[in-house]
Parts: sequence; C-alpha cells; structure tokens
Amino acid sequence: MSLPAFDPRVPSPARMWNFWLGGKDNFAADREAGQRVLEAMPSMPAIARFARLFLADAVTRLAVGHGVRQFLDIGTGLPTADNTHEVAQRVAPEARIVYADYDPVVLTHAQALLTSRPEGKTDYIQADLRDTDTILAGAARTLDLAQPVAVILIAVLHFIPDADDPYQVVARLMDAMPSGSYLVMGHAASDIAPEAAAELARRYNAMSSASITPRDRQQVTRFFDGLEMLPPGVVPISEWGLPSQPDATVGGLIGYCGIGRKP
Repeated sequence: MSLPAFDPRVPSPARMWNFWLGGKDNFAADREAGQRVLEAMPSMPAIARFARLFLADAVTRLAVGHGVRQFLDIGTGLPTADNTHEVAQRVAPEARIVYADYDPVVLTHAQALLTSRPEGKTDYIQADLRDTDTILAGAARTLDLAQPVAVILIAVLHFIPDADDPYQVVARLMDAMPSGSYLVMGHAASDIAPEAAAELARRYNAMSSASITPRDRQQVTRFFDGLEMLPPGVVPISEWGLPSQPDATVGGLIGYCGIGRKP
C-alpha cells in the first residue's frame, strides 16, 4: 500500500490534531484547515485533550490492573505529552511499545518517541492501518505476539471508510493477538451531536488528505464483537470517568471510547 508523500500544502490529520492540542508541529495549511473545522466544532481542542486523557487512563488501567506489558499504538500521531510508552513505563519500566503511523511527518519525529526506559523497548513502524501484515510483522520484532498485547486505535478508525471494511481491519489485528489481549478504541460519533458531526465531517473531508467517517454507537460497538467489554462499556468519552471531567455540553465530546478483552 502506497504511503502519502510529505506535502506541507496539504493538511494532514496528525498535524491538524497537533494544532488543536496547541503544538508547534504543523504548517499554515494545517492551521487553516484546523480553524475551519473549529468553526463547525469549537470543542475540537477539548476532544483532542480528552482523547489523550483517555489514552493515559486506558494504558495505566491495563498496565496496573491487568498486567499488560505490551502495547501496539496505531495511528499514534505526533509526539506530545504522555505518549503511550511514557505512561506505560511510568508504572511498568519493562513495558514494550510499538507505534505505527502512515504520516511521513510522524516518521521524522519518531526519534522523540523512541526514548524508552532501559528496561523496556519502543519501536516505530511507518504503515497504513489497513496494511495489517506490515504492522504485525513489524510489531513482532519488538513484541512477543504469544503474550497479551493492548492494541490501541484512538481517533484513527474513523479515517477508514466503509468501502475499506474497517471491521475486517480490526478483526485481522485482533485475530493475530493471543487470549488476554485488549482493544482500546476512541472513535468519532455521528449520533451524539449529529448536525455538528455532519458539518465537521463535511469541512474536514473538503480539506484534509484523509476523509473522516463518524459512526454511531451501534457501529462503534460492532468493532468489539467477540470481546469482553471492560466497564463502563462503549460510552461517550464524557462518561468514561476521567479524572478531569469534560464539559458534557459539547455533545459528549462527540466521540465514543471503550476497552474490550479477547477471551
């Protein structure tokens, strides 16, 4: 599968996300596109921040409460505060983390991700989420796929259109994981603030190099078919119980999240 070439004139999802998080790793095209999305969905910076909080909460919960020591974070985006390896190795220095992203700008920043604790290990793969063979082969260099792995797909599956069968993509990843593995997911919602979500998608898809497909609760829940849900199940991120509570008036932060365990 061909990967995108670097072009600062074309907005990229990773750099727009970085803009919403207040980062500096973005270009004028990303800021312009990001600002137009903000006009439709002013809560995008809050959504981005709480997606990071959910990531940190999920990784901590799995490392501390469930003994997970291996993480495969796909669609990781640009490095920011509390990256997966930092959160995991804070409580389990021996944890191993593999990141995957298709954006060439993320690749140039990957060195910042690879600052593992000496007891553990991190690695980075440049690959599209749909190219599961490349991701799994690359992950196997660092992770023991005979032992439980937490597969992290936060704010990435909504970039896989229905025509590319995102459910099959997730199934291929989870089929390769042993019993006791986990799926951690955050996904844009189409049915929490439907008018705003539809307008966000329309603006995003008119400008970005990757189109977005928000999905409803039933469609997001289907990604966890065959898995045992950890409480509270698939819920709007505002109902996850994060330590700092998001403002529920921004449409439940128009995203669902959940963690499922492979039996």
